[in-house]
Formats: sequence, C-alpha cells, structure tokens
Amino acid sequence: MAAFEEGTSLVLSRWTALQMAVENKWGGHDSHQKADQLASSLVSWFGQSNAPHYIDELEETLNDYMVLSFRTEIEDDSIEEVAEQLMIMHEDCVQGNYEAIKNMRH
Repeated sequence: MAAFEEGTSLVLSRWTALQMAVENKWGGHDSHQKADQLASSLVSWFGQSNAPHYIDELEETLNDYMVLSFRTEIEDDSIEEVAEQLMIMHEDCVQGNYEAIKNMRH
C-alpha cells in the first residue's frame, strides 16, 4: 500500500484546484495539513475493505472534502479526472503494476 500512498500524494500534488486552495489558504492557516489529511483519508478509503470501490462515491468524497475543508466548489471536470486517476492507479497497484507511479515521479 506504500506505493499507492505515494501515488495518491503525487496525483493530489498535480491537482491544480487543490494546490490553488492550499497556496491561497482557502482552508485557513492549516490548508497544507488539510491536503495531507485528504491524501491519508483517500488511502484509508481504498484500504477499508475488499468490497468494490465506486467512482461516484470517490467523486462525492473529493467534492465534499473540497467544500467542507476549503470552502470551494470545483466546477471544472478535475474531480472526475482525479477520481479516475486514483481508481485506475489503485487497480494497477492491486495487480502489482506501479508504472504510472514511476512515471509521475519524473
């Protein structure tokens, strides 16, 4: 799960809306910690059970977190894009494929 944790952090670090929220402190003085907490929460969400994970639930989780923690509505398609990246990356990690994570490191 360590690779998935790293990958999650990499995906979130490339999410422009989240980075803008952190840089502009839309979530207050602890915006950076809130972004870190989002990464931890997502890793936990994926690791909580062997039951199927649904992208619409992940999108809702991301949206709710941005609204509640950063007081911002994301109106572009980035939530869907981030959710899709995370779902694919999780499935890849389950299958032992870490290529996407390796590519994001560069």
